[in-house]
Amino acid sequence: MVSNQPDIMKDKTIDYILRTTWLAVQKMYNEEAAKFDSTMATGFTLLSIDPEKGTPSTALGPKMGMEATSLSRILKTMESKGLIERKPNPKDGRGVIISLTEFGLEKRTYSRDKVLTFNETIRNNVSEEKLNSFYEVAEVINELVTNKKIYNQNE
Repeated sequence: MVSNQPDIMKDKTIDYILRTTWLAVQKMYNEEAAKFDSTMATGFTLLSIDPEKGTPSTALGPKMGMEATSLSRILKTMESKGLIERKPNPKDGRGVIISLTEFGLEKRTYSRDKVLTFNETIRNNVSEEKLNSFYEVAEVINELVTNKKIYNQNE
């Protein structure tokens, strides 16, 4: 277990720890993705698209927690790189299904392997008990934020 960290974390706010930890993870993923002329956002998008059936474009944003404008930019780049293709949705003539190309499936496998390596490394360095506590705390934070129980939006 890695426990030789100083108690400096106790002086930090919860949001500071969340933000700096996420930024470090994001930087790590972007550095890995850059080796293959990609980005973390592209990898995340590849992992969010159903590899067999594709995913309706309207479902992708909410699934990823992204705004349509940001997602649209990422999809345009991915399409120009040959990672995805857009097909008419047979169930909804106005909709579009985002499907992975063979190249996209290849890159998806690569992205998946990187995520699994990250998870395995964390699991090898943090006890199951501590990980379970982390998941519980993250779930509570998510629930409080999602249900607007921290700041009343009517204020």
